[in-house]
Amino acid sequence: MFEDHNDTVYEIIKGAKLLDDAQLDEINESHLHTGKSLADAVIDSGVVERGPILEAIAGFLGYEYLDTLPKTIDEAVAASIQPSVARMYAVVPYKVDAVSLQVLAQDPFNPAIIDDLTFSLNKDITIVVGDPASIERLLVDTYGEEDSSIDDILGEMGDSFNELGDELSEGDLTDMANQTPIIRFVNLVLQQAIRDKASDVHFEPFEKEFRIRYRIDGALYEMAPPPRNLAVPVTSRVKVLSNMNISETRIPQDGRIKMTIAGRPVDLRVSTLPTQFGESVVLRVLDKSVVNLDLEALSLPDDILKTIRSLVDRPNGIFIVTGPTGSGKTTTLYSALREVNDVETKILTAEDPVEYEIDGIMQVAVNHQVGLDFSRALRAFLRQDPDKIMVGEIRDLETAQIAVQASLTGHVVLSTLHTNDAPGAVTRLIDMGLEPFLISASLEAILAQRLVRRICPTCRTAYEPGQDLIEMLDVDPLEIADKDFYYGDGCAECSSTGYRGRIGLFEMIVVSDAIRELINQRAPTLTIKQKALEQGMRSLRDDGLRAIFDGNSTIEEVLKYT
Repeated sequence: MFEDHNDTVYEIIKGAKLLDDAQLDEINESHLHTGKSLADAVIDSGVVERGPILEAIAGFLGYEYLDTLPKTIDEAVAASIQPSVARMYAVVPYKVDAVSLQVLAQDPFNPAIIDDLTFSLNKDITIVVGDPASIERLLVDTYGEEDSSIDDILGEMGDSFNELGDELSEGDLTDMANQTPIIRFVNLVLQQAIRDKASDVHFEPFEKEFRIRYRIDGALYEMAPPPRNLAVPVTSRVKVLSNMNISETRIPQDGRIKMTIAGRPVDLRVSTLPTQFGESVVLRVLDKSVVNLDLEALSLPDDILKTIRSLVDRPNGIFIVTGPTGSGKTTTLYSALREVNDVETKILTAEDPVEYEIDGIMQVAVNHQVGLDFSRALRAFLRQDPDKIMVGEIRDLETAQIAVQASLTGHVVLSTLHTNDAPGAVTRLIDMGLEPFLISASLEAILAQRLVRRICPTCRTAYEPGQDLIEMLDVDPLEIADKDFYYGDGCAECSSTGYRGRIGLFEMIVVSDAIRELINQRAPTLTIKQKALEQGMRSLRDDGLRAIFDGNSTIEEVLKYT
């Protein structure tokens, strides 16, 4: 219940004094590890009933609270909202008159419900708070399950878009993008993606087919391909939603879509790429409810968690997170910043683009078209009196030099680099042209990370791995003699993949005096790595073994990413 709003729910429960502070903090601490929402964790603890929490939420938001929902909704009232709109915003009309409409909303925190429905229905919209699970049931009882599948919509379209010429005017493209079947098709594809917790949606035109693929937990899955002739209308629809130039198909474009899907506000980052057979479009789903921006929820080993907390609390120094694209670097940095995000700390971030909007942090999106790159943003930051600074990525010598300067003048700087492991980050900075003495003076720690798929807890099964797999792990046979190995057998919960969600693998170097000395000597990566291992660093592979022996991941996943 209200997974997206744990921080607000915490403040509401605290303000309403439904629990004493110690109890609330204890439940808040434990819910981060279970993946439940804070509201559900409080209810499950048996200390507070569902009703008082919902009543407190309604009071906080200034809405009416309905303890008992009606069994059915009158047909005339139900007709005030179209079924597709009701499903999209997850609302059920409750009372209606000539000028106003009261709706029961599954997510009363979503401001888009009032704004969008007021605009589209031309009535004053008021939200009424009720039990989200009961509202969900009432929604299905009133309007039925999602009545059309993707196949139904494709059937309805038939051959509508068969005769598409090469030269379509902007007006033709816009008309096509606004046709009801295309709107419904794109909405359904996006709904499915959000339901399956996909991180990316790929629309890919080829010579004879049009493919749609979802990336879920780092792996790509293809849905049944729609007809090739839908490539142009579907691409045009996505471009209309993301405010792109619909008639420009020769150059890459970037855009953003903010919409409500299944009652949840979802942010999508859109990128187009002109290819041989049309435009390829990729949507990155920035769904706050999927990403938990809390250090406790990142499955960090205790020693690394403690070190990160002390690093962001220091008065100065540089902390770098490294890893390939999509390894969760930004999530780790956001989570670290949230630890120190309070009234007494000025935090500035420069990102390309801003992925998650966080209250209390000044976030700047770099814009290369107007010359606002990381180095220019960073230089401006130093005149804004910050305490902590985050730079999306150190890409060039200029950015690296200003980051060092910021660190040496009393700021904490957090940033990312693309290297394979933690020791490689030092060599990368030297290769950029940064003087070793500047690196050793400012660098405090480097964290390398990977994301591996987590075995589905529902169908987790113990097994005996083959000798060849064990040999590839390169571990002492005696060390694993009494250890259990697991894999996911595949079930409905994980769509028969055997995996559900992901966990991080981590490798951290804390820059000690001995390592500073090696940096000054321009020592090779291997020497730095050797010294770090002597000082207690766990390599990514060793952390992978921890994930395997804890029954969280498989040998295949760890071998693939380390």
